[in-house]
Parts: sequence; structure tokens; C-alpha cells
Amino acid sequence: MNINHEENTSWCQSVGGIVMKGNEVLLVRHTYGAGKGKLIIPGGYVQVGETPQDALRREIFEETTVIAEPARLAGVRFNLKDWYAVFLMDYVSGTPQSDNMENNEALFMDIHEALKSPEVPDLTRVILKGVIDNSDHALKNIPFVSREKNGEYSFYGI
Repeated sequence: MNINHEENTSWCQSVGGIVMKGNEVLLVRHTYGAGKGKLIIPGGYVQVGETPQDALRREIFEETTVIAEPARLAGVRFNLKDWYAVFLMDYVSGTPQSDNMENNEALFMDIHEALKSPEVPDLTRVILKGVIDNSDHALKNIPFVSREKNGEYSFYGI
């Protein structure tokens, strides 16, 4: 089945993943846009019919070949145009490899070094500082069953 990813993309819904392996965080060197040349957390846009969690699993793997599972919601950035949800991820397996399209480098970097690096942009720095200071307070997924018929439901809360 040939899917047109341009038409199948929810341009106002995006996700990012904080994949930790020990004290190291997974970062990619972006190749386009405002983040060109900068080290950011991997992520991307949600496709139509895809949950944010599924989008994040897909994006992390496509960009880095690392397998990770969304564990907790670390934060959400809103503006008038869109939203960007950031999840703490459980590292499962894999060695970072660049996709050589959206990024030209994928690596694990010590999180404290990443905070100091001039190659890490402000939003990524804010996200990483939040992980260091408050990861125990991230919102966890609380299972529930909905009576509504709108696909998979998830609630992240305290």
C-alpha cells in the first residue's frame, strides 16, 4: 500500500522523545529548518490515524534505529499553530544510526554535557533541564476504558 505521507500528516501535532541510556540522552543533528546543524531530541509529526505514542515509536526508530517505548509525559509545548508533546522513553535496544535525511548524526550524549553544549538549542535545553530536575514528576499513563468509540484512549496524569 502506497501512503502519501504529505497528505497523511497531522501538521499541527508533533512529538519528541527523551531516550535515556544511563546518564546519556539520545540526540540527533538536524539537517533542515530552524534546528539545522543543532542537536535535538528525535521526534516528528503524528500521522492521521496514529496515536502520539505510536508516532513517537515510529519516529525514534526511523531517525535513529533505536527502539524505545513511551513511558511518561514530560511536557507539552503549545502555540497558536500547533502542539508538541514530549515523552520520557524507556530505552529498549539499538545503537544510534543517522537516517541521513532528517539528521546527519545520531548519538547518545551525557545529559549534563548536552545542557552545556552550544549545539543544543533552547527548547531542547529546557526539556533536558526538566528531565534532570523533575523526571520523577512526569505524568504517567493511567489506564481506563472509555465508553466512546474514538479509537485508543490514553490519559496521562498524576
